[in-house]
Amino acid sequence: MDLSENDRQSIKERAARLEARSGVQVVAALVDKCDAYPEIPWKAFALFSALAFLATMLWQPDAVLGGLTFLGCGAAAALTTVFLPAFARLFLQAGRRDAEVRQYAESFFLRYALFDTRGRCGILVLVGLFERSVVILPDRGLHERIGAAELESIISSMKPALADGRHAAAMLDGLNALEALLVARGFAGGGSDEIVQELIVEKGA
Repeated sequence: MDLSENDRQSIKERAARLEARSGVQVVAALVDKCDAYPEIPWKAFALFSALAFLATMLWQPDAVLGGLTFLGCGAAAALTTVFLPAFARLFLQAGRRDAEVRQYAESFFLRYALFDTRGRCGILVLVGLFERSVVILPDRGLHERIGAAELESIISSMKPALADGRHAAAMLDGLNALEALLVARGFAGGGSDEIVQELIVEKGA
């Protein structure tokens, strides 16, 4: 994860300012990978083996050499998914990606007891870095004043920086948009800091 100490400090300070101004308890989480996705190397192996097989059948009359060629191509593609995330993402379906990131976020919310605040005013902003996906989970004390469409708008504001691999910038964009929304909905500070750890960085799966 390419997150410098300055980046970490900037996110912590930005989250703390959001809390001080709105009274909402926010946690920013950056997770390297929300699932192991064991099917990705196998998908790459199957696809490139098949493509190599077709090519060898057209241009390589030696069946033994051709067999070695398509197996080698499949193995190379599978190995590439391990070391090149951008290539691996090509084999990750959007539905599976979104489901895994959301499931990780829900588990994270419970694991760190983000529900344990007065007024149930905790909110999680979680970014899956491999997935380039964001989930924002507000506790039930915020549901009536923050709509799903508004949260999606915040997520959309984070996507350009996230797509460029600027992870800290994406999180800061999200926190800026979240604060603007909370203030517009009448949230005000003045409470104590109930969740001290504003930034959590995890390797994930």
